[in-house]
Amino acid sequence: MSRIWVGIDSGKGHHHGLALDAGGKTLLSRRVANDEPELLKQMGDVLALADCRKVTWAIDMTGGEPALLLALLINHGQEVLYIPGRLVNRASDGYRGEGKIDARDAYVIADQARMRRDLRPVCPGDESAIELKLLTGRRTDLVEDRTRVVNRPRGTLLSMFPALERALDMTNTGPLKLLTGCQAPAWISRAGTARLMKWLANRKVRNARSLAEAAVEAAERQHTAVPGEKTIAKLVHTLAEEVMALNEQISEMDKLIEGRFREHELADIVQSVPGVGTVLGAEFLAAVGGSLEEFDSPDALAAFAGVAPAPRDSGKVSGNLHRPVSYHRRLQRVFYTSALISVRFDPNSRKFYDRKRAEGKKHVQAVLALARRRVNVLWALIRDRRCYEVTLPATTAAGQQH
Repeated sequence: MSRIWVGIDSGKGHHHGLALDAGGKTLLSRRVANDEPELLKQMGDVLALADCRKVTWAIDMTGGEPALLLALLINHGQEVLYIPGRLVNRASDGYRGEGKIDARDAYVIADQARMRRDLRPVCPGDESAIELKLLTGRRTDLVEDRTRVVNRPRGTLLSMFPALERALDMTNTGPLKLLTGCQAPAWISRAGTARLMKWLANRKVRNARSLAEAAVEAAERQHTAVPGEKTIAKLVHTLAEEVMALNEQISEMDKLIEGRFREHELADIVQSVPGVGTVLGAEFLAAVGGSLEEFDSPDALAAFAGVAPAPRDSGKVSGNLHRPVSYHRRLQRVFYTSALISVRFDPNSRKFYDRKRAEGKKHVQAVLALARRRVNVLWALIRDRRCYEVTLPATTAAGQQH
């Protein structure tokens, strides 16, 4: 059947749609406002132009700016393909013309969709998976903000009190609370261990004694005040409060994610896998759309997650494997991070990891191999609707029987 391919270059206020026929001839090219009546009119014009031909839409984003357009297309039963922006950028080099204009990008998207056979369809995810995607995305933003902000009080404190900067882990609440009360070495020396420990304990800081002792020990190593000490101390105080505020926001977001994650029908199965907590479990469900219906096999899921190496053979060279170029970054992080954690707590995972290390694989290679194996395990668990069960090694099990 003849077909029309429509490429959508999405934007904040407007999208650009361009339609091609099977031979690559441009049938329509139009800029349309990101507004429901305008989008519906554009869709109607394309369908009228199709005249019994099948229409396939292609887009370079699956959320955010084109969310309304995607909802309209899916609600009207249209086939939509997703082509990652990085693939569009690389493909653009093979087309005539230079510069980035919406019409050109839309043409590249439509033409790539017309020629490629490896693009994934955009399917409607369940409501809970969509919510988890939004919540986990927001959490990622907050964590990245905290990483940037944590470096500021660390660098500022280093310019005034390097010994204390070395002694404190500013990702924890206790050191941050300490910095809201004491920053300069002279202040900490005057306070002493006992008073500082009491001050921290009153604010419910864990390990108040060890933290107070570390701060006083650092103060004893510096008796010189640097220029601008009072101003630096105020800045450290303010920046520490900013980090604590972000920690509270992340904690609140974790509660929201946990509550929504536990309502999903697959939550117990996903979380039963060692190393997969509520956050990683939520990110998994968000990445796969709440189910594995889009994946024909564990191999397809592994390729999508980037834990299945891609071959790069040429001439007489064979067996040359490398990391795939196109994969879901967050889903790869879910499998890799959970595999890394499981090595410490799950005997089955530890046994597999040790075997790979004995085969000569490096640490990262062994963890990636374990991550790939976990794809098969999780696939089977979801297919059979059962939870993971830890199988103790034979020697351990025999010892428990005696």
